[in-house]
Amino acid sequence: MPDIKITITGREYMVACNPGEEQRLMALGAMVDASAHEAGGGSGSLNETRTLLFAALLLADKLHDAAPATEDMQVNIQADGKMAQSANALESLAARLENLALRLEN
Repeated sequence: MPDIKITITGREYMVACNPGEEQRLMALGAMVDASAHEAGGGSGSLNETRTLLFAALLLADKLHDAAPATEDMQVNIQADGKMAQSANALESLAARLENLALRLEN
């Protein structure tokens, strides 16, 4: 398992990850670092624990705000699936009607 060094508000942490996850872990670490700086961790006014707490709360807030958009996308995907089913049913019905019309003409 690779060990990756991430830096949060100037402090280095070694974190283990699965092979192939190194880039993602570094990107996530950068997000936490940005949130920690946003929370005031770079100013030295908060201790490490409170800085990480506020960083986690900021990230959770962003995730919470993104959740309705994700739910809307799922509703749209489900609606698209239902529309596809309806279109298939209509195509099948149209084919049956065409066959019936052909038999009536003969």
